[in-house]
Amino acid sequence: MRFSGKVAVVTGGASGIGRATALRLAEEGATVLVGDLDMAGGEELAGTSNGRIRFVRTDVTSEADILALLNAAAELGGPDILFNNAGAGGLRAKIDEIDAAGWDRTMDLLLRSVALGIRHAAPLMAKKGGGAIVNTASVAALAAGAAPTAYSVAKAGVLHLTKLAAADLAKDKIRVNAVLPGFIATNIFASSIGLEGEARERANALIQGVGQQAQPIQRPGRPEDIAAAVAFLASEDASFITGTHILVDGGISVGPRHSWDPSTPGLFEALAALAPTE
Repeated sequence: MRFSGKVAVVTGGASGIGRATALRLAEEGATVLVGDLDMAGGEELAGTSNGRIRFVRTDVTSEADILALLNAAAELGGPDILFNNAGAGGLRAKIDEIDAAGWDRTMDLLLRSVALGIRHAAPLMAKKGGGAIVNTASVAALAAGAAPTAYSVAKAGVLHLTKLAAADLAKDKIRVNAVLPGFIATNIFASSIGLEGEARERANALIQGVGQQAQPIQRPGRPEDIAAAVAFLASEDASFITGTHILVDGGISVGPRHSWDPSTPGLFEALAALAPTE
């Protein structure tokens, strides 16, 4: 019960990573406020939590909604923990095809919302003597090829913002860290391209299959894998950790496939095969 007596705020908590994290924090004693646009999912989650989870309809692109969510946490004595997690795939166009409106919408959802969440949580946490903030970035923040351009740029911004916020808020005993999910089996992939119903189910099945082969740990990542990392970073077990991130990606970022898959030869192995044998 690491979070007994604590009040946590989770954005994007009605499904996927956010839902798993809200459940994990509640299981460990926290009172959790979930902010999301998905009223059905949020209310269902709250209704099955024996009062440990409460739902507040929240559009994280609205500063007023972010304030309302955090003020609701303050009325309960918090926030002690903030998990800035809400997001979606955003603009899918390549850099030579983007439009300004789509770019701005993606940045508002994935980066501006995190900055405003930190900005408005920090004074409330400072009054309590400190707190812990965890932001959802992505392996896409580290290199090309994992996600569309706008999404990747926004997540790289989240990663750097995490460092800057950690420096700014250290004086108030507020720790700020990030978690970088890899290939996690959630609906975000299908939703980002507008799939619904049977098409979404087929897409999710495809994701499960690909995830088993995409990285050294040969299974798709689960929302619970991210929730465990978030819970650690939010806890006193991580009291000496700030301004950094945890990769939870099954090893997908360790190197090209030949570095971990013996059935895929790399350049060195290919060249060695050309060497004359005695």
